[in-house]
Amino acid sequence: MDTSENDDQVNQAMLHSISQVPDQAMLHSISQVPEPVSSALEDILCDSDLSYFERLRGATWIELNILFWLAAPAVVVYLLNNVTSMSTQIMCGHLGNLELAAASLGNNGIQIFAYGLMLGMGSAVETLCGQAYGARKYEMLGIYLQRSTILLMATGIPVMMIYIFSKQILLLLGESTAIASAASLFVYGLIPQIFAYAANFPIQKFLQAQSVVSPSAYISAATLVVHLSLSWIAIYELGWGLLGAALVLSLSWWIIVVAQFLYILVNSRFTYTWTGFSLQAFSNIWDFLKLSAASAVMLCLETWYYQILVLIAGLLKNAEIALDSLSVCMTISGWVYMIAVGFNAAASVRVSNELGAGHPKSAQFAVLVVTSTSFIISVVFAILVIAFRHVISYIFTSGSTVADAVSDLSPYLAVSIILNGVQPVLSGVAVGCGWQAFVAYVNVGCYYLVGVPLGCVLGFKFDLGAQGIWSGMIGGTVMQTLILLYVTYWTDWDKEVEKARNRLDKWDDKEESFLEE
Repeated sequence: MDTSENDDQVNQAMLHSISQVPDQAMLHSISQVPEPVSSALEDILCDSDLSYFERLRGATWIELNILFWLAAPAVVVYLLNNVTSMSTQIMCGHLGNLELAAASLGNNGIQIFAYGLMLGMGSAVETLCGQAYGARKYEMLGIYLQRSTILLMATGIPVMMIYIFSKQILLLLGESTAIASAASLFVYGLIPQIFAYAANFPIQKFLQAQSVVSPSAYISAATLVVHLSLSWIAIYELGWGLLGAALVLSLSWWIIVVAQFLYILVNSRFTYTWTGFSLQAFSNIWDFLKLSAASAVMLCLETWYYQILVLIAGLLKNAEIALDSLSVCMTISGWVYMIAVGFNAAASVRVSNELGAGHPKSAQFAVLVVTSTSFIISVVFAILVIAFRHVISYIFTSGSTVADAVSDLSPYLAVSIILNGVQPVLSGVAVGCGWQAFVAYVNVGCYYLVGVPLGCVLGFKFDLGAQGIWSGMIGGTVMQTLILLYVTYWTDWDKEVEKARNRLDKWDDKEESFLEE
């Protein structure tokens, strides 16, 4: 085969793949079975007639096109959801310092617990739905969606108790009576949001497993506009204060839930993956709970890790400057982290779909491309942070003392940004493969047995302050990232395909036995 023929073969495969890029052909006729995961990438990677560079060029082009349509809308979704919560916090801040403190504590303290827990438990749907879709077991996606929703709704009940007794909890943690009372009022208004999370994340993962991400981005954008308008009316025009602000935030999340579910009901694309409500959703709850719990532990341990950094910094001698500078750095890091979370979702979808479809080389190549892309983007942001380290804090404050402190912490921020460009993606790979329990153990060891103690020793024993605490916690993240890189590099992807097949067969057998009963 000559070079021109090789190029024609690669180009034809690329065109075939691009025609199946997610969200490009959203509407199928009712009688049409959903498009399976494309085999074009696997065909190129396995084609021995092509040279190494021809396979690499063709495969990279295909994967980048798929990745763009997955990661970009996912990033937008997470950013817009973050802006929705932040806008409520900002509006409450204009009511007074007490209201700002209350909204910040409610949003970044108690609410983040429920968010991390529900998002983590919802990741079980990501594994099962992604692999089932790749294996063309379309009818199971709707069952997994319902089962996860039932489980998360039940979990929301004990979480609600934390919200109800939030004032007492905050007082035990040492908050003043005024702040605890105001924060608890805000938190009461967020109780409906708990159950919106319980419905939203399974739906979101159900859509992502089928590479349908853009509609969620459009819905989130439209909801943000509605949210800003309703918040303005409730807070400033009607004078409902903190409780009104929180209730509007809860309502906005329910708008997202209802809009996404209606999209599933009216779109013929989901005719085979959503077949209506079924009693099967109540079967195998215990096995589903175990996978959901492992997912929750894995993600919560990651979400809470850098929150602990701020908490520990509050115990330093010059706590005010340390907290102000860390707050600036965490805000910057948080926005960049949203990009990595988008790639996390893309990695999970790509790996689970390809494993379910029986494409080991495609799964391995997808990991390489998504990790490399996220890493390059994070390096660019890290360079920008270093380049503008002397002025970056003035976005948030005009104080020169805080600006100097932020400048000193910028190297640590840059390193964290780079690590956050890799670590969340590897977590997404773990979700796609179903490694949640393993990663949960790794997180406990690296984060809480190494990172936090090391940070405390450097920060307090060696009197290195915030820089010492952050250095120790970066050490824990580096260890965790290296372990995941090692495990991912030495993964036998043929065995992972077999595990995915066995997992789906195991669940199918249980569903059949339930129906026989």
